[in-house]
Amino acid sequence: MRRTKKDGNFLLCLLINMALNAEWLIPVAILIGLHFWFKISIWWGIGLLILWVLYLVFWMKVIGWADKSSCTPDKPKENKNPYSAGKYKPRNDK
Repeated sequence: MRRTKKDGNFLLCLLINMALNAEWLIPVAILIGLHFWFKISIWWGIGLLILWVLYLVFWMKVIGWADKSSCTPDKPKENKNPYSAGKYKPRNDK
């Protein structure tokens, strides 16, 4: 069976996450609007935008780490089933 690449395009995944978490842009828009209305520093809005992107990158890394750590194979176990381990030989009563 064909497997897809595990190393997806990070930038594409980030853009999709930004689209899915667009509600975080509301405070950024409010702060930028307050910059034009009340002349507060625009760096508050830019800082919040940078903080939002860093938050998304952090969670993408956490989810990627959790995915990698969940894919570790189990250690081989001893076969204790007597029927499949070769200890039992069927009778030939025919």
